[in-house]
Amino acid sequence: MRVSQRTMDHLFRRKRVGLLKPLLSLSLVFASFLMIHKLKLAEKDGVGVKHIRDAGLCGSDCFSFKNEATKNNLRSSDSPVLSNDLDAQRVTNGTPASWDAQVLNCSEDASVRTKDWFKRLDPRFHQFVLHRHCRYFPMLINHPEKCADGEVHLLMVVKSVIEQHDRREAVRKTWGNEHTVDGKKIKTLFLLGSPTTGKDTNNLQKLIEYEDRIYGDILQWDFMDTFFNLTLKEVNFLKWFDIYCSGVQFIFKGDDDVFVNTHNLLELIGFKVEDHKEADLFVGDTISKAIPIRNRQSKYYIPKELYDKPYPPYVGGGGFLMSSQLARRLFVVSEDLELYPIDDVFLGMCMQKLHLAPELHPGFRTFGITRRRVSPMNNEPCFYKNLIVVHKLSANELLRMWSVVHNEALMCAKRTSI
Repeated sequence: MRVSQRTMDHLFRRKRVGLLKPLLSLSLVFASFLMIHKLKLAEKDGVGVKHIRDAGLCGSDCFSFKNEATKNNLRSSDSPVLSNDLDAQRVTNGTPASWDAQVLNCSEDASVRTKDWFKRLDPRFHQFVLHRHCRYFPMLINHPEKCADGEVHLLMVVKSVIEQHDRREAVRKTWGNEHTVDGKKIKTLFLLGSPTTGKDTNNLQKLIEYEDRIYGDILQWDFMDTFFNLTLKEVNFLKWFDIYCSGVQFIFKGDDDVFVNTHNLLELIGFKVEDHKEADLFVGDTISKAIPIRNRQSKYYIPKELYDKPYPPYVGGGGFLMSSQLARRLFVVSEDLELYPIDDVFLGMCMQKLHLAPELHPGFRTFGITRRRVSPMNNEPCFYKNLIVVHKLSANELLRMWSVVHNEALMCAKRTSI
């Protein structure tokens, strides 16, 4: 019997599709085993192991929310938390003594659907607008002990997602390494949400809990880790900081794919303290006179119905430095502002509300050393030695550049101009 070429192609496609699912499953299993192997190696290296919890997961879409209480065995360290005196002081100041977003029943704001502007709004923004009154979420992993001794000089706060384990590992081995410099303690935290829809949520959640069991440096909230929800990381962290870590002196906040020269960062802090300019300190790669992007294909697209005026000055979110004094004020004003889907711009709006503007510093390069990615300057270690923040690098690039920059054999001019 003769079989046509078309029939053969059809049978082959069916066979290939039939094999695709088991291959994908095997790939995920292999990746999970590989990550667990890496974590076990790290655990054997003597990193402290703490308790672990069974975490509940979010619902079925980017803006799904829990309708049940967070379990009592919330993941946190066994280290002592804030003292009773501090707890009493926080209650007096109106700040809760612990994370109080334990139950969240956040339904959409149905009244928005009747607005003419909402009917014209790009459907991609509907869920964000309908739920942007949902601000604080239950915590799945918490570390109230991180600043409990009240002596943290610099807190390195890193935005990440569950799948980017290799980036977090690279950060821990480089600029996110917790240590003390000249008596100044540096601590690190990674900010995460929950796995997004369509991913193997149960396995991913177990992996992140195992990772935190080893390192004890993850804060996780029960909202989906999506681009529009990056602003939720900002406001939830500011609230967390106000409750648990307000005694820290300075905060560096950045992405997990940046290079940070911690020596230069500490040097900058020292200069600001000497000049008594730390009270309003908010410094980075400042963007001024920007307007919303109307290109519908852009990641940063904003329709006119959502925002139709120039942006206030803001810093590129790849990395910036602020004082704790300013962070407390940002938290207060943030509670009265509507959430905005671009987190960098939202902080600029908060600064504008305080009648302040972020400071531009040439050492923060959140668009690369040059904007041309193919330029050899972006791989020149002497630039990294003289800058503070450079975006963006893969995990392997970060490890390699860190090693080169800290090699005593590296010879550079006293100042490398760009």
